[in-house]
Amino acid sequence: MNVVIVEDEQHTARLLHEIIESNEGFTVIQHLESIAEAVTYLACNSSGVDLLFFDVQLADGKSFEIFKHVDITVPVIFCTAYEEYSLQAIQSNGINYILKPFRDEEVTLALEKYKKLFSQINKAKPIQIKEEITIDYQQSFLTQYRGRTIIKRIEEIAAFCIEFETVYLYTFKNEKLPLYKNLEYIDSVCNPGYFFRVNRKMLINRKAIKDFEPLENRKIELKLTISIEYIIIVSRLKVSRFKKWLEKG
Repeated sequence: MNVVIVEDEQHTARLLHEIIESNEGFTVIQHLESIAEAVTYLACNSSGVDLLFFDVQLADGKSFEIFKHVDITVPVIFCTAYEEYSLQAIQSNGINYILKPFRDEEVTLALEKYKKLFSQINKAKPIQIKEEITIDYQQSFLTQYRGRTIIKRIEEIAAFCIEFETVYLYTFKNEKLPLYKNLEYIDSVCNPGYFFRVNRKMLINRKAIKDFEPLENRKIELKLTISIEYIIIVSRLKVSRFKKWLEKG
């Protein structure tokens, strides 16, 4: 399920992103910070959104204003520091109302509620026989080296990393090359059987993982078969899903 977060506090947005994606089946496809950004994005992309997370109080007004400009038909989970808007939230597609500061479990329970609603809606629909769909994952990426454009096949790539706001790919030959795409896009076109988003800044090929060791706060540190200058940490909210992913491979 594709999730969009509308939240002007960067720390809260990052935390929500991690918690949401630690729950299997949910992918955060966009962060928006204002009513204006939300209206512009949802007016063009609403068909690709399954669930919304709205802060009530944004920098340019209350998120309820968004409903005046865009026809929103998907459920909304409101996450706010204010108690007094719960009734208005229910009247605005709200299926849950989470008060800040929130606990991980509260967000997870809200997602479980959405899953149950989604399941009930699907049960009510008539069963249709569909043709098998084959997802066409990207097989190569174009990058630059000394003024030339070169092709790197997906099997050559060990990891994708964000460094100083630029995405780089690392090959199994320890080459480091820039990519002029964002990590969200790369994550969406890489086969999830081979690549895992271990944190906000890194997408790893399973063949590049040598082993890992536990850290405090239930995080783990990865040891890779390639040379990278910094420590690779799997965030605690992704550890369980990461281990299951490794075992499935």
